[in-house]
Amino acid sequence: MTDTVIQIDHVTKSYATGMPVLRDVSLTVSKGEVVVVCGPSGSGKSTLIKCVNALEPFQQGRIVVDGEDLAGRNVNLPRLRARVGMVFQHFELFPHMRVLDNLCLAQIKVLGRSRDEAESRAEALLERVGLRDFAAKHPGQLSGGQQQRVAIARALAMDPVVMLFDEATSALDPEMVSEVLDVMVELARSGMTMMVVTHEMGFARKVAHRVVFMDRGEIAEDADRRTFFEAPRSERARQFLSKILTY
Repeated sequence: MTDTVIQIDHVTKSYATGMPVLRDVSLTVSKGEVVVVCGPSGSGKSTLIKCVNALEPFQQGRIVVDGEDLAGRNVNLPRLRARVGMVFQHFELFPHMRVLDNLCLAQIKVLGRSRDEAESRAEALLERVGLRDFAAKHPGQLSGGQQQRVAIARALAMDPVVMLFDEATSALDPEMVSEVLDVMVELARSGMTMMVVTHEMGFARKVAHRVVFMDRGEIAEDADRRTFFEAPRSERARQFLSKILTY
């Protein structure tokens, strides 16, 4: 039995213009591994993570997540997405529902949990992200950082096999970034399998097992954390780090 959770083989994706946004991308993420995907804007990193959750189609190659081939005839996408937690740049919470109900809805509808079971799980996760006292509030009553922590708790409520983060802190005010990163660091250290698209190199330095650097739709570097930060092999990665770590 393999411990590979995500297998990406030679994936190429183009939009209507015909210009490839992903070019022959291959990557694996193993159980318990934290893989940070970084690179300049337009490098294809967000597109890649959306392909992993079948939110974006791709033309060539193969993606297997938790044993499910995304291109397979019998793939059950709703069931797959229930096992793959996704945290977006913009929270995506239901504004008309209380925080607690945001966490309970998919548990009840998709996993078939009872209301009591779903609420118990939701309350435990809100405690974990430091928001137990906010269960009865609506998202609009929370700060951006608090809403993102609710979004993380909502994803965790589905007991995912892997968590995907797509620029989870980039829409936040600077003072709110750390409260979200603290939750992500705790999650990583608990052994959760994670694929994280981010510019937060401090997070990558702290918990990433591997750093994947993308440029122009290709993987320019795939290295362990120490190698990437201390001795990157590609000139493009060296340029990127010299700029991003200067400030």
